[in-house]
Formats: sequence, structure tokens, C-alpha cells
Amino acid sequence: MNGVEPILTTRGITKSFFGVRVLHGIDLELYPGRIHGLVGENGAGKSTLMKIIAGVYTKDDGELRLDGAPVDFTHPLQAMHAGVATVFQEFNLLAERSVAENVFLGREPRTRGFVNNKEMAARTSQLLDELGIDFIDPGSRVGTLSVAEQQIVEIVKALSFDARVISMDEPTAALSDNEVVLLYGIIRKLAARGVAVLYVSHRLAEVFELCETITVLKDGALVSTGPAAELTPGELVRRMVGRSIASYFPDPVPGTVAGDVRVAVRNAGNDYLEGISFDIRAGEIVGLAGLQGSGRTELAEALFGAVPFTRGSVELDGRPVTITSPRAGVRAGLALVTEDRKAHGLALNQSLLDNALLVIRGVFAGRTGEARKRIPGVLSSLEVSARGLDQQVEFLSGGNQQKVVLSKWLVTEPRVVIFDEPTRGIDVGAKVAVYQLMRECAAAGMAILMISSELPEIIGMSDRILTMHDGRMAAELPAGSSEEAILLAATGHEVSA
Repeated sequence: MNGVEPILTTRGITKSFFGVRVLHGIDLELYPGRIHGLVGENGAGKSTLMKIIAGVYTKDDGELRLDGAPVDFTHPLQAMHAGVATVFQEFNLLAERSVAENVFLGREPRTRGFVNNKEMAARTSQLLDELGIDFIDPGSRVGTLSVAEQQIVEIVKALSFDARVISMDEPTAALSDNEVVLLYGIIRKLAARGVAVLYVSHRLAEVFELCETITVLKDGALVSTGPAAELTPGELVRRMVGRSIASYFPDPVPGTVAGDVRVAVRNAGNDYLEGISFDIRAGEIVGLAGLQGSGRTELAEALFGAVPFTRGSVELDGRPVTITSPRAGVRAGLALVTEDRKAHGLALNQSLLDNALLVIRGVFAGRTGEARKRIPGVLSSLEVSARGLDQQVEFLSGGNQQKVVLSKWLVTEPRVVIFDEPTRGIDVGAKVAVYQLMRECAAAGMAILMISSELPEIIGMSDRILTMHDGRMAAELPAGSSEEAILLAATGHEVSA
């Protein structure tokens, strides 16, 4: 690259688990001051490659070189001390300790054998200053920080090791729009000071915005590496999934029609919401849009009974219902596919079968035997890729984990399904599969409420669009409404008919 030597190089990296090869001879070069995108569907091998670079996994074959010299990292600390750092989706921070204590954990500066807290705080402050961060106190307890702030602490920890290579795994997955902008600025500052950044994301728009080079993996093999400027989003998708997606958002299943009103909410509210009224018909997908903090998730939780409505009325299939708990919501025929699948949707250390039976066992124990017989068919229809029903879900890809979450609800045969950010953190191919599933649920007569921060998703999948602002319904818009109209309503402005 114009005479510049790469900082880190992989050549012919292979890796197998339980006799199954998951990486097939991967070549990668990371250059100083460059942001390098790594993309591919879930299961493509991105995380495995990152973990080999980070020292979490050891390679089976191939070569890893740092500054041209062969290296073999057998522990993440080895990689960190060599200047190779990784910021994973699940942060490696101690919530009860301060920012400075986390940054220098195990390497605390000492004076006469005692930890020098003043020096540790000063050095942390200097690192924060280098990133232009003036709103994080080195003495703050990490557990009190936002997700974005904790991510910054991880980056600062990497810089404290004089990291020259920093890998980031889905860094914007849990961030709001303004936090994403802040992170972009930090990443560009890292590149400006000569750090090589490996950036892994399913959000293709940000890959194109940030990265100069993009590497594509598919099924553990290298598809291509080249300048981002020479790719279009459509071509990138084709390389990732191995086929052209003519229509990213599938059309309704033939014969799908909107039937009778399945769920009707009238003038409902609680401590977070006010004056909530809307209908969803059988066979309809209604999108719910709004800015961060507008009340979208609170509405889902209220309808489902997690944080119930305290006033107003709810009807299901024309009959009044009072939903005061999630159990009552499930018994009434509701399902809630939560935004955070790992924290609220799955028992990660349990098997695929046990996860698929979670709701049935908890609410309809008498139907467990019947549900157990139906689960293979449900999982097959969702195209879940797993070794078997006994496989622990923590070892599944993100897209397959999301499908397992869906399976536990589908076996309850719900009448209303609430999808809260249904495709967050999953790849483009898995997204299309989830969209198709939503279409099939609608075709089966379910009423779908889809909450999403992705406006193309809202526009592409919704039969009608509801927008929220400041805990209230702001507008109802027709299918195909523009992003501008949705944003106007979401920011409290009038939208002309």
C-alpha cells in the first residue's frame, strides 16, 4: 500500500471446532492509520478470526505476523502487551471499580509498593484527553456509565497498552444516534494517530462511511478484499450472501389480507406513556418509529404487561383484557421478542430445546409434551443452523440465537407478536430471513407490531407506520411514507397529509 508496510498480517489462518473447519486459509493485512472493514453473515468466521488475532483462540494453521515478525498469542494479555487490542460486544470491565482502576487493572502504578491512585487517575485523564473526552471522570464507577461511555473506557484501556491495532466487534450495536457520531469521531482520531483499526459491523452504511478497505468472509472463506470506493452496497451484499437480493424486504405472502381488529388500545397510559391509542388488524405489520427515549419500548412493555398500563383500555379480538404481568400477556395471546436477546430472551447456558420450551414450561406447563413434538418443525421453518437440539445457544451465531428467541414464542401460537428491534446485531442474510418470517406470521393471521430504529426497515416492512414522541403517539402514516415524514413526526412536528 504505497510502500507502507502492514502492522499486522494473517496468512492462511485456519481453525476447526469439533472437527468442523470454520476458517479456511484467511489472509488479512492491517495498515497503520487505516480503518479496515470486516463483513460477512453470521457464521462467516468474523468473530473466530478476531479472537485468533486477540489471543482468545489459537490458530490451527497459518501465520500471524506483527511488524513482519511471526507471533503466536495464547492469551489476550499477550496480545494486549504486544499492542494488539480488541473491544468485544460484551465488555470486559468490572462494574464496581472506577474508570482508572479498570484501565490499569493488574498494572496499577505503584509507589513504595502501594497503588498510586493519583498517578493512575492522571494517566487515565491524559488518555481521555487524547481522545477529546471531557465528560468521563477517571474516578467514576464503571457501573454508572452508559454503554457508549463503557465502550470508551475499553478503548482507553487499549490505548494504555500503546495499542497499534484495535479490533472492534459491532461497536454501534447498542448506541443511540448521537453516541454513534461520537464513536465515529473517536475511531477517526485513532486512525489519525497511526492505529490500525479492524471494524466489524452488520450495518453496511457505517462500514462504507468509515472504512477505506473492506474484507468479505463467507462460510469461513475469504471472498474478497479491496477498496470500499470500488464497491456498491448491492455488490457487497451479493458477496456476503452469495446471491443477489433483488428485493431486500420481501413482499407479503400471496393471499395475506388485513382482517378484523386483533388488538385495540384506547387512551392508555402509565408513568411513562400518555394518551396511547391504536389498532392492529390480523394479518397486518404495523411499524412503530420514534427517536431514542420516545417511549417505543415502554409501549411494548406496557402492552405485554411488563410495566402495565394503569389507565385506558385494551381489547383483544373485541374483548376487553387487563394485562398486569407478562404471564397474563402470554395467556392473552401476546408475544414479546425483546431487543436484548442475550439479557432477556435466552438462557445462554441451556440447550436449544430448553430455550425453545422456556415460555411453554413457564406459562403452559401442561402443553410441554405437545410443544416438544412441534419444535423440530418450528426450528426447521426458521432455518436454524445448529448441531442438534442439545446444542447450547451461547455457541450459536447471533442470527441463529434470534431465531431461537422467535421459536420459543411461535410454539405458544400467539395472536399478537411485538418485535422490538428484531434485526439488531444480525447480518443481512439473517435479516431477510426474519423479514420473511414476519410476513409468514402475518399471513397466518397474527397481528405484528414492529419497533425499529432503522427507518428503511420501518418503510420496507410496514403496512402502516405509527410514530411516537415524548411518550405519546405523534402520527399515523401510510405504508411507503418517506424518512423525512417519519422524522418530522418523531421530532414533534406536524406532517401534512
